[in-house]
Amino acid sequence: MIILTGNDLTLDQLLSVSNDMEKVSISKGALLRVKSSREKVESLIDSGKPIYGVTTGFGDLISERIGLDKIRELQTNLIRSHSSGFGEPLDARTVRAMMLVRGNSLSKGYSGVRPELIQSLVDLINANVTPFVPEKGSVGSSGDLSPLAHLVLTLIGEGRAIEEGRIVDSKDALSKRGLKPISLEAKEGISLINGTSYMLANLSLGYADSESLLKYAIMAAGMSMHVLSATERALDCGLFEARPHAEHGIVAHALKTFTQGSERIRKGTESKVQDAYSLRCIPTVLGSVLQTMNYVRGIVETELNSATDNPLVLDEITSGCNFHGEPLALAADYLSIALTDLGNISERRTFRILDKSLSGLAPFLADKPGVESGLMIPQYVAAALCNENKVLAYPSSADNIPTSIYQEDHNSMGGTSTRKLRQIVRNVKGIVAIELLVTYRGMRMYGSSGKHLNTAYSILNETVGEFKGDKETTTMIERVTRLMDSNKMLEEIPIRL
Repeated sequence: MIILTGNDLTLDQLLSVSNDMEKVSISKGALLRVKSSREKVESLIDSGKPIYGVTTGFGDLISERIGLDKIRELQTNLIRSHSSGFGEPLDARTVRAMMLVRGNSLSKGYSGVRPELIQSLVDLINANVTPFVPEKGSVGSSGDLSPLAHLVLTLIGEGRAIEEGRIVDSKDALSKRGLKPISLEAKEGISLINGTSYMLANLSLGYADSESLLKYAIMAAGMSMHVLSATERALDCGLFEARPHAEHGIVAHALKTFTQGSERIRKGTESKVQDAYSLRCIPTVLGSVLQTMNYVRGIVETELNSATDNPLVLDEITSGCNFHGEPLALAADYLSIALTDLGNISERRTFRILDKSLSGLAPFLADKPGVESGLMIPQYVAAALCNENKVLAYPSSADNIPTSIYQEDHNSMGGTSTRKLRQIVRNVKGIVAIELLVTYRGMRMYGSSGKHLNTAYSILNETVGEFKGDKETTTMIERVTRLMDSNKMLEEIPIRL
C-alpha cells in the first residue's frame, strides 16, 4: 500500500503503482492539511474577495466576475471546455502515474480542494479505471490542461475510459466498479487540471526506463570491446582522477568489471596503444549520460512532491507559476539529447564490428560472405533509429507559442518534450538490442571468455538460439528487446552505477 502524504512519494513507489497496480491511500496528516486548506477557500469565497478561477474566468477571461450561484457550473464547464486533445489514448501505465502524482500534489494541502476529491482519484487508481486521455494537446503551461481535463471527465462521469482495450463510457466504467461520479465544488476543477502531472508521468517513466537501458548499453559496449579485441587502457582509473567527473570513473569501473577475464581484450591491450573513439571514449560518453540522468532524477524527485496548481492557498490565495513545466521540459530535452548520443555511439560500434576493414572480422559476420549478407541490415535499422532520434531530440523547450490571447505568452512545450523522450528511449532500446545481437553473433564466431561475458553470451544464446547463415532478424531483435524488458541479464550480471 502506497500512502500519499504530499511530501514523500518516491520514483520506486510511482513505478509500483503504474507498473504493478499497487494500491494507494491518503495519510491522516495529509487529510487534515487538505481540510484546513479547504476551509480557507470557503471563508474567502464567503468574504466576496475575487479569487482567480473561482470567482473569475480563466486565462484572458480573468476580468469576468462569476456569481456565487455559478461557481459549480464554472468548474464543470472548465473540464468540458478544456477536454480538447488529439491522437491515440495514453496507455494505462502512464494514466495511472498521472493520477498518482496529481493526487499526491493535491495532498500537500495547498490546493484548497475537499478531501473526498483526492479520495475519488485514489478510488480510480485502486479500481483500475483508465480514463481516455489523448496523447497530444499540452503546451506545458497552466499545467497539462488538456490531458488532465480528460482524466477529470471520467472522475465526473463524463467522457470515455479504456477497458480491456475497448473504449467505453466513463459512467459505465465507474458503475461496473461500484464508483459514483463526483460533483466539483469551487476551485476543484482548476486544481485538478492546472498541474504538471502529464509531463511528470512521462518524464518519470522515461527516466526509469533509461536507468536499465544505460546498464544494457554498458554490457553491449563491453561485448563490443571483447569482439573487437579492444585495449582496456582507456579504463585506467588514473584517467578519471586526472579529470574527476565521478560518473566517468563509475562507468569505467563497471565496464572493467564486466569485461574482466576477456582473452581478446587482454591480447588487444598487449598489442594496441589506443582504439577508435567509439571504444576509447565509452566511459566519457556513457559517464556523461549518467551525469545527465542524475540531474534529471533530482528534478523528478522534487516535482513528485510539489504543489503545481494555481492559485495556491498560502496565507492568502496566491497566484504564481508553479504550474509551468519549464524544469520538466528542460530536463526531458536534456535527457533526450543524452540518450540520442548513447544510441549514436552504440550504432558506431555495431558498424565497426561489421566492417571487415575496421574489425578484421568476417564481413558483416557472415558465414559465407557474398552468398550471405550476414548482419548487414540490422545496422541499417540502427542507423534509421539514430536518424529518427536526432529529429526527435530537437529541444521542444526552445520553442514558444503564446496562448489565451497573450495572457499565457510563454509556454514550456514540456508536453512534447516528455512525450518524445519516451519514443527516444524506445528507439535507443532497439539500437542497443541490435548491438547485443551483433556482438552475440561475433562471440559465437570468435569465442567468449570472462565470467560476466560468458554469462551474457549464455543468456543471449538461450534467447536467440542457433544463429548460422542468413535469417530474418526482426524477431531476433524483438527477442533481445523483450529480454532487456525482463531485466534477466541485470539480475544475473551486476552493473553498479
